[in-house]
Parts: sequence; C-alpha cells; structure tokens
Amino acid sequence: MDDRQHDQQEIYSQRIKAGKRTYFFDVKATRGQDYYLTITESKRRQHEGEGDRVSYEKHKIFLYKEDFLKFADALQDAISYVREELLSPDEVAELDRPRPTYDDRDRPAYEREKPPYDPNRSDDNF
Repeated sequence: MDDRQHDQQEIYSQRIKAGKRTYFFDVKATRGQDYYLTITESKRRQHEGEGDRVSYEKHKIFLYKEDFLKFADALQDAISYVREELLSPDEVAELDRPRPTYDDRDRPAYEREKPPYDPNRSDDNF
C-alpha cells in the first residue's frame, strides 16, 4: 500500500453507469478527517485486432470541501443554461422522462435498491 492510499479513507461511494461510461462519486477523508470528493469517469475501450482486448480509460477530478458549494453552483448554472438556452422543449422533456438506470433494466422493482457500500471496491474492476 503506498502512502497516498494509507492517508485516505473512503467513506461513501456512488456509481452511475451510462452506456460505455461509468461515473464514480467517492467521498474520502484524510487521517486528519479533511474531507474531499473524487469524481472518476471510467470509459470502456474495445481494442479490435488485439484479441478483442478491453481496457478502461479513467479521468479523475479531486474536489476539496472548501470548493463544494462553488462547484455545485457552477454545475447547476451550466446545466440550467443548456436546458434553458440551448435545448428545445422536446429535448428537455426527453431529459426529464423517468427511466430505469442501466443496472435496473432487467431486475424486478423490489431488487432495485442501492447496493450497500463496499469499502473494498476497487475502481480497477470497472
């Protein structure tokens, strides 16, 4: 275990599957209980001609607690701008249409609860 892994504790995680992409929202704490959020985009890549090898391209953002509100405000402003200024009413209606999540399509409603937090989950498995 390297020093960086030893200095952080993952205390909350949420995964969002979106086609070939998966987003992870992980709240972590340093030993001194300084909280921060990592947002990871993991994109599945199929390598044709190489035995159909699959790899995952990852991009990560570290967001520190003192910036949470500024980040949330800027994200909401950008989303509102796109919805109000760039999209047609039909496109907005399509975005607002309820739909099952990627994982839930084939599962009965009673099984669609969020899985319990797994502190041993590794982003490398997705």
